[in-house]
Amino acid sequence: MSGFNKVVASYDEAMAGLKDDMTIIAGGFGLCGIPEGLIAQIQKMGTKGLTVVSNNCGVDGFGLGLLLEKHQIKKMVASYVGENALFEKQLLDGELEVELTPQGTLAEKMRAGGAGIPAFYTATGYGTPVGEGKEVREFNGRPHILEESVTGDFAIVRAWKADTMGNCIYRHTAQNFNPMAATAGKITVVEAEEIVQPGELAPTEIQTPGIYVDRVIQGQFEKRIERKVTRDA
Repeated sequence: MSGFNKVVASYDEAMAGLKDDMTIIAGGFGLCGIPEGLIAQIQKMGTKGLTVVSNNCGVDGFGLGLLLEKHQIKKMVASYVGENALFEKQLLDGELEVELTPQGTLAEKMRAGGAGIPAFYTATGYGTPVGEGKEVREFNGRPHILEESVTGDFAIVRAWKADTMGNCIYRHTAQNFNPMAATAGKITVVEAEEIVQPGELAPTEIQTPGIYVDRVIQGQFEKRIERKVTRDA
């Protein structure tokens, strides 16, 4: 694999180097835009003691929820966890450490980490349990808390299209956490719905430049509905 072709042929190769007690930053929102195959590979590897940073932890039996089945996650940093009964059980049983973070703060933690910014001030969370024990400074008459950025040993993201050099574009709401997550990993692995040749993506459309990406794999995805709600006509 040359520096100009980052495509790998197998999930084993895609996640090579992942070890116990590492930190993984995962893109996606709910079940939208999640790197399903990479998550399944982590479950297959049985890697344990993981710290996972993602908006949520999937649902029972799908997405990041798969990693709870073998108790592979030691700590979860997320903004929403309400769709996963196993997550709730492990939390209440003291088997899982959870750090709940406001959604915008979590996105900025990833973005700042990828930009080399170690911490930032935000008014969000001041005066709540989120702000307890954190440094406070006042800006323009309003108190702000200091939040540390995050980086990971691995970042796993899902792209709509990626070229062989790792340049990526995302589709619709998959744009929310994936671009930030992609910048914040020491090793960033992209699972793409479609892989194209260099030059096929318009430069103005690229949302993650290939400089951030180490590996690209062709994904096979299952479209799931997180919560189906119906009503009588």
